[in-house]
Amino acid sequence: MAYRIAFIGAGRMAGAMIGGLLSKGVYRKDEIAACAPTQATRDRMSQTYGISMYGSAKELEGSADVFVLAVKPKNIGPLFAEEGTELKEGSLLISIAAGVKMKTLAKYAPGCRIVRVMPNHCCLVFEGASGYVMGPGCTDADRGIVKGILEATGKAVEVRESDLDAVTGVSGSSPAFIYMFADAIIKAGVKYGLSEEQSKILVAQSLIGSGKMILESGMSVESLIDGVCSPGGTTIEGVKVLREGGLDSLTEKCIDATVARSIEMGRE
Repeated sequence: MAYRIAFIGAGRMAGAMIGGLLSKGVYRKDEIAACAPTQATRDRMSQTYGISMYGSAKELEGSADVFVLAVKPKNIGPLFAEEGTELKEGSLLISIAAGVKMKTLAKYAPGCRIVRVMPNHCCLVFEGASGYVMGPGCTDADRGIVKGILEATGKAVEVRESDLDAVTGVSGSSPAFIYMFADAIIKAGVKYGLSEEQSKILVAQSLIGSGKMILESGMSVESLIDGVCSPGGTTIEGVKVLREGGLDSLTEKCIDATVARSIEMGRE
């Protein structure tokens, strides 16, 4: 059976990407296949998305022109070296495995054009932020395919491979940091009498709106901050506390630690 795109791996991120591709009409369900080692996962994916499921990558290796490698980094070596998976020469291989460099992927998939992607958790609700790298030999047509796939689950920016560690810190891991800040504000709302649900709705919608303002207002983030702060008002007092408490420095250390670990993973 021939498919337009095949997913090697069927975890949460692969499921989010498949859901986005179907909902945006990028591919039809009969054009997508995936593989998973457990029957429970295969049944869940088939029932949820109506796509064809297989038990191993070996069964998919010649079935598509575009492959999405969506397995854990530690499983890539066994997948190719031990299971003997050999992707069709001339295929486009899109890897979302964190820390696995282009030269390593090329070793396992010779003859394929390779793309590395760092997606993030927000792809699960089609509001993701992904950085991607086009490898040697990739064409403008390949770039269009990659953008179509990634933009089905949010926004995507093309970067150099040397920038992917920065992408890991800025967008790959940052949802967790934003969740922590949101959780602290939600708890503060409860402290002052709001129910947890009321506080959660107000904070979450404020995050959504703030993101849209950053993307769509045409203003710098600093100007947006100033626009909310009135002299002698309430917001400026909170901003003073965050600045005096070293928010910028603490955030920089947080991103530094994340990027350092990403670099370390690339060497393992």
